[in-house]
Amino acid sequence: MIYFELNNGTKIPALGFGVFQVPDPAVCEQAVTDALNAGYRLIDTAAAYMNEQAVGKAIAKSGIPRDRLFITTKLWVQDASYEKAKDAIDRSLKNLGLDYLDLYLIHQPMGDYYGAYRAMEEAYRAGKLKAIGVSNFYPHILADFCETVDIIPAVDQVELHPFFAQDKALENMKAYGVQPEAWGPFAEGNHNIFRHPVLTKVGQKYGKSAAQVALRWNIQRGVVVIPKSTHKDRIEQNIDVFDFELTPEDMAEISALDLGKSEIVDHTDPAFVKMIHTLKIHD
Repeated sequence: MIYFELNNGTKIPALGFGVFQVPDPAVCEQAVTDALNAGYRLIDTAAAYMNEQAVGKAIAKSGIPRDRLFITTKLWVQDASYEKAKDAIDRSLKNLGLDYLDLYLIHQPMGDYYGAYRAMEEAYRAGKLKAIGVSNFYPHILADFCETVDIIPAVDQVELHPFFAQDKALENMKAYGVQPEAWGPFAEGNHNIFRHPVLTKVGQKYGKSAAQVALRWNIQRGVVVIPKSTHKDRIEQNIDVFDFELTPEDMAEISALDLGKSEIVDHTDPAFVKMIHTLKIHD
């Protein structure tokens, strides 16, 4: 495993396991168990995924020492205020059965996320959160945020894959010392990514799949990746990306696939923002 160092000195694995869109408790618990058995130590969930408890059960049953795990969860928009965020942090800790979180992120830059972050800063100073950060903060939002808050976010988790490389966003993160982390590293399966001719051709040189090449490309850009799967064989394959290295020519050929836009979600669409605000995860 490769590790990246966050701006507070914390080490984060370059590759972890995501559980977005795995709401079924039994399926989620088994997937996390398979991931931990395969060697994953970073597990990424969120309050809005409605599976924190299942993740917590898998962690508890694993027997892996707590200090060898890196557990991330996220604050939902419904709880984006100073007072609500304090309760949300404790709720997630209880759901996961943990005394602290390795990383806690603001899920979306919506609602009173500045107030929420103040609560996160307090929890960080108290030791409940070992690192704090954000998700889906695009360059102008992240820049304003970093110029305003006391503690610079350790991570910004955004959509990053060969078809949406976001080079300028990465440059902005680097300027502020923020670690990029990729959600959707497989582009949600778009562009036939698992059989894409360019990724497949590059992979054939190393005996690797198109999926493994896509993950390796991001890691070599300094990006943490959190692929998701509920299939044991794919879970094991996705972590097997540390025994080869892409050449500069490989990297350039893959980067040329960039479309310069997301085809998954438009965070600037007012209808999307309104929809997010209607999603309630608790009473």
